[in-house]
Amino acid sequence: MASSSSDLLMKAFLLSCIALLALSDAAVAPPPTAVTRHYKFDIQMANATRLCHTKSIVTVNGQFPGPKIVAREGDRVVVKVVNHVEHNVTLHWHGVRQLRSGWADGPAYVTQCPIQTGHSYVYNFTIVGQRGTFFWHAHISWLRATLYGPIVVLPRLGVPYPFAKPYKQVPVILGEWWKADTEAVINQALQTGGGPNVSDAYTINGLPGPFYNCSSKDTFKLKVKPGKTYLLRLINAALNDELFFGIANHTLTVVDVDAVYVKPFETDALLISPGQTTDVLLRTKPDCPNAMFFMSARPYVSGSGTFDNSTVAGVLEYRNPNSSSPASFSSKLPLHKPTLPSLNDTSFFANFTGKLRSLATARFPANVPQAVDRRVFFTVGLGSSPCPENQTCQGPNGTKFAATVNNVSFALPTTALLQAHFLGQSRGVYSPDFPVTPLMPFNYTGTPPNNTLVGNGTKLMVLPFNTSVELVMQDTSILGAESHPMHLHGFNFFVVGQGFGNYDPAKDPAKFNLVDPVERNTVGVPAGGWVVLRFLADNPGVWFMHCHLEVHTSWGLKMSWLVLDGSLPHQKLPPPPSDLPKC
Repeated sequence: MASSSSDLLMKAFLLSCIALLALSDAAVAPPPTAVTRHYKFDIQMANATRLCHTKSIVTVNGQFPGPKIVAREGDRVVVKVVNHVEHNVTLHWHGVRQLRSGWADGPAYVTQCPIQTGHSYVYNFTIVGQRGTFFWHAHISWLRATLYGPIVVLPRLGVPYPFAKPYKQVPVILGEWWKADTEAVINQALQTGGGPNVSDAYTINGLPGPFYNCSSKDTFKLKVKPGKTYLLRLINAALNDELFFGIANHTLTVVDVDAVYVKPFETDALLISPGQTTDVLLRTKPDCPNAMFFMSARPYVSGSGTFDNSTVAGVLEYRNPNSSSPASFSSKLPLHKPTLPSLNDTSFFANFTGKLRSLATARFPANVPQAVDRRVFFTVGLGSSPCPENQTCQGPNGTKFAATVNNVSFALPTTALLQAHFLGQSRGVYSPDFPVTPLMPFNYTGTPPNNTLVGNGTKLMVLPFNTSVELVMQDTSILGAESHPMHLHGFNFFVVGQGFGNYDPAKDPAKFNLVDPVERNTVGVPAGGWVVLRFLADNPGVWFMHCHLEVHTSWGLKMSWLVLDGSLPHQKLPPPPSDLPKC
């Protein structure tokens, strides 16, 4: 009998061990196989009415903003784009690293020739090691004014957020609206050499809101329940304006920027530049307040040019938990407005960006390059080009506005740079001699030089595979200091330092944060200041870098990096797809 009892105990023990092992195996089991997600994007014209004015706009599938792409980390995304409009088109998947899939990156004449009318192209890429908020947008001329939409990349199945799971997730896309055709706006500006006409309104999810004429019905409303946590996925898809954002009487918790988790911090307002995304947690009040609340955005203005001095607003409405009727959202309740920073509050810019820190945990490490192979110094700013003969120009002192990196105003070629590189046909397309430092140093933030004329060229900076790069970007006072949100394709970078005035290579490196700097793909170079980035060039291809203020990109504030193949097969750029558009 004793023997029988011990046998039973032993069996029970063995069964419990097996169960524990099974649980252990389940905990470390590989994630389920990633899936392929297919989308069809028809580029087509559609009528849209805003500000009491109807115009025809370029859209995807007739939607404005365009359709949302949803995927999980590790998924493959396949988007067939068919162009039914008269404009040449390309699409860019902003923030997606495109590891060894540079052919799908999208900037016109950099990684591909445009998709011409009546033609199609399949963008095919895998989302590797990334999750968070991205967005897609046109990457040719100013078509991204209406051609944009959100990309939401969820964590792998079973992988939690590093914060409490939100009750609901909501994309909030900030944009700009012109009554005029935006292609006509930029074409006229490039012809005359002057600044382009500014937008007529800002938008939240395509809607201007009640502060504009004839727009109260075109207001985004976020309907919420008390005592819940909402994840707002903020995207600045505006063409030319950095924006302050806030929600009246509510504190926001920043948890992610540019699809990289950050150490959470609370704020009443935030700053988001074109090309940036910011995920915030909105914790609603525990009881239904007898009020509604504006969520508003207005510009941060660091330069001296004209700008759209208006405010967009959406409405945060609480649902009365004691009523299941939609009518419980009362439009007769008092409305509260948020207090946003003043238009030129550069100290808010510095303080807010200074709070951003990577998580730097074992699960989400900050792999900051500690050693540097290549140090690069870029000036970024404005300049001028001569006015053509027999023409009157409206730029500075009768010239045309221009913009440069290291005084090179980048000229896009007529064939794609990546294709020219891959086929070994670079002669006559580009030269591999982009300057590593300014050719003529000066007091960058002091009294500007009298000669503001710029150089032009299609120059690339060449990097061997796996080069660790330290890049200083310095704003200049030429034609006025101004903040420049610089976006790097193909990589994330770490923002290890920033400051005002001229960068001092003898003193400023001592203040670098090499432990938990924020990791992003778009960073604001402070007006009259500098920023220092580090990144590892581990992605072969040609990668665009440009100011995400579209007017500055149009004026030439852009350049490209050429990252060479590595020695191993998985370090090389694959051949182009067979349907790659031809120029």
